Amino acid sequence: MRFFLLLLFLLTPLPAFADFISDKVDEFDAKPPVAITRKMKPIIIIDAGHGGKDPGTIGVFARTKEKNLTLAYAKELGKQLGNTGRYQVFLTRDKDVFIPLKARVERARRKKADLFISLHVNSAESQNASGVSVYTLSETSSDKQTELLAQKENRADIINGVNFSGASRDILKTLIDMAQRESKNSSSRFANITIQTLRNSGTEILQNSHRFAGFAVLTAPDMASILIELGYLSNREEEKLLNSLSYKRRVVAGLAKAVDRYFLKK
Repeated sequence: MRFFLLLLFLLTPLPAFADFISDKVDEFDAKPPVAITRKMKPIIIIDAGHGGKDPGTIGVFARTKEKNLTLAYAKELGKQLGNTGRYQVFLTRDKDVFIPLKARVERARRKKADLFISLHVNSAESQNASGVSVYTLSETSSDKQTELLAQKENRADIINGVNFSGASRDILKTLIDMAQRESKNSSSRFANITIQTLRNSGTEILQNSHRFAGFAVLTAPDMASILIELGYLSNREEEKLLNSLSYKRRVVAGLAKAVDRYFLKK
């Protein structure tokens, strides 16, 4: 009888113990070393448009300079993203200096950036135009207004003696052909997330807000890149709004949330 009971015990499986071992293995696999986690922090480059001898757009009413607004918004975005501890954040400029467009892209690539966000402020002939718009790189512009805007932003290199726009069609075509498909798709994905997040936060968004054009500052082939026009300095009320501290923090909080959503989905 004792022999029979001993044999039954030995032949009986031990699922609880097996499950315990399995759980511990899964738990170990699910916890990568801390050093790897730190190394894999996404690198974000925030580009404050214009600067130095290039003031960008100047407000019609309060004479606000685009270069000052973009720097203020870039610093706020850098601070909010940096405070999360989830990203490595760098600014292409942190003071009022001129940096050619090509140099901005090169700095981002040297940092091996995962995301490039270029901040600008718009203007229009109509004083009623208002709202945020987001742009990604394309060989052809989504509309005439966007093409003119791209020409305006690309003109920064002419100020520095490099006439990029003179042969822009050939240069841009070459650069775009080099661009990886995944980078362009990632840029579009982030642009759409940004628009949705800002809209949900109550920020006014321009109609047909995701637009495409040959912006020189978006030509890096190895990172997601978007250009954001924060509003219109040709609109009296929006110029006042863009200079508001509370509005700046609200818009930037929306942008920071969009960055979180983008990397969460990735």
